[in-house]
Amino acid sequence: MATAPAAAVIPDGRRWIKGSGSSPVTTAIFLFFFVVVVGVLVSARWITTTAILTATQTTSIPAIPAAPPPPRPSYSLSCSAPPLPRDPEIPRNISQTLGLVLSAKATSTSTCAAIPDPPPLPATANASSTCPDYFRFIHEDLHPWRAAGGITRAMVDQARATANFRLVVIRGRAYIERIAPAFQTRDLFTIWGILQLLRLYPGRIPDLDLMFDCVDWPVVLPEQYEGENATVLPPLFRYCADNETLDIVFPDWSFWGWPEINIKPWDALQKELDSGNKRVKWMNREPYAYWKGNPDVAATRQELVKCNVSSEHEWNARIYKQDWLKEIKAGYKQSDLASQCTHRYKIYIEGSAWSVSEKYILACDSMTLVVTPKYYDFYSRVLMPLQHYWPVQDDSKCSSIKYAVDWGNSHKQKAQLIGKQASNFIQKELSMDYVYDYMFHLLNEYAKLLRFKPTKPPEAVEVCSESLACQAIDHEKKFMKDSMVRSASDVGPCDLPPPFSPEEFKELQRRRKKSMKQIETWEQKASKPVDSKPRELHAFPSPKRFI
Repeated sequence: MATAPAAAVIPDGRRWIKGSGSSPVTTAIFLFFFVVVVGVLVSARWITTTAILTATQTTSIPAIPAAPPPPRPSYSLSCSAPPLPRDPEIPRNISQTLGLVLSAKATSTSTCAAIPDPPPLPATANASSTCPDYFRFIHEDLHPWRAAGGITRAMVDQARATANFRLVVIRGRAYIERIAPAFQTRDLFTIWGILQLLRLYPGRIPDLDLMFDCVDWPVVLPEQYEGENATVLPPLFRYCADNETLDIVFPDWSFWGWPEINIKPWDALQKELDSGNKRVKWMNREPYAYWKGNPDVAATRQELVKCNVSSEHEWNARIYKQDWLKEIKAGYKQSDLASQCTHRYKIYIEGSAWSVSEKYILACDSMTLVVTPKYYDFYSRVLMPLQHYWPVQDDSKCSSIKYAVDWGNSHKQKAQLIGKQASNFIQKELSMDYVYDYMFHLLNEYAKLLRFKPTKPPEAVEVCSESLACQAIDHEKKFMKDSMVRSASDVGPCDLPPPFSPEEFKELQRRRKKSMKQIETWEQKASKPVDSKPRELHAFPSPKRFI
């Protein structure tokens, strides 16, 4: 601002041009301009030099590394009182632990209320990876309600008819209403798994209200909810579904342990199975198909027993009956899953419905022979014949098993590759991190469809890891401690992939049909007469959106 007035009084040079001679005023003006020009040049050089020195000094200072984020708080388990006594009158196949937690005698509400909420994981936390392809079926399973415009309270209430428990999550806290006791500890360990999810991703599970059915058989038939009944299509969660039902599939309880038959939580068991795979090399394994289980739960399993080796037939199968009562008394010495990867081939066959044994069988490097299944769980819909397993015809089990084993023993490298690809899938794409991420995305996508604000039901009781684990006993308590999430995740869940396009869905079906047809042709050439009955697709859901 100081230079503006000075410029205003500088006289116009034309006023001083009188002639060719010089005057004192002219000399003074010349000296003035000379000093100004010299000053400008000196100032400009000083500014340039200073800037260069500053830039040089700035680049020479090493950058200070950013401080790492503070560690997430770790979780511990502290019980202030022993578990409540058990009622000897209650059947042993019903979990008393959950009943005690929800009873008026327990202090679950005060116990959980005293536990502070952990700091929420920022919503902007980087995803750890892209989710496996089977996550895309989340969109498929929820599509009927998305097409209906969302999930109403009336729809949720309709699902109550067969549900075992109701789960309500409000501001990251879980509330449970027990509607009917489940078989063994299915409800207890399913709820335990959900509580671990809330610990893993604190503040990231939205408010929700859902019904869960722990029985094997799916029940939501679409034809019962057409026309006027479409407004009460029940969104019912369970462990499996089939092509004729709309039940929403969810990871089963055994991922956190199955105490009744001493099956450990999946995180530990997965590592044991990986080690068990290395005990006997594939080429040194018994060249037969192995199955061990309870055949009394289904007619199809009783038929499988007939494929066992006998004096009359050699179907290349070795079938063993698992007597769980005897095994419990013997201390589970003959039911170690990690010790059962000793045959080149293993058989998976459903029981009364889908079976949790599927993941344990696929985890062996042995080529899995899958007897035509009716049901699917949350991850199995991406498994492909001749890539992850060998399909076996349900209506001709024995001859189909014999051909599969003969083929494998004649094509050892190909059979070994099929087994290895299946075990790689189980080890890499079915880790507990991905199990939790599947639960995370399924519950988040479900909550987006709710058209009402979830509220705590009067009958519901708040539950938390402490209230469940402190009432648990024996194997229940051990498995809960072993599967407990120790700290919140430092990263977000994997990125949910988009839904299948019609073209992608058709391509999956085409690949599956091609592989099935190839095997059918091989079997027909190897045995006569040819069964004209077309082979069914293996538990691959009909595209609910593209029909």
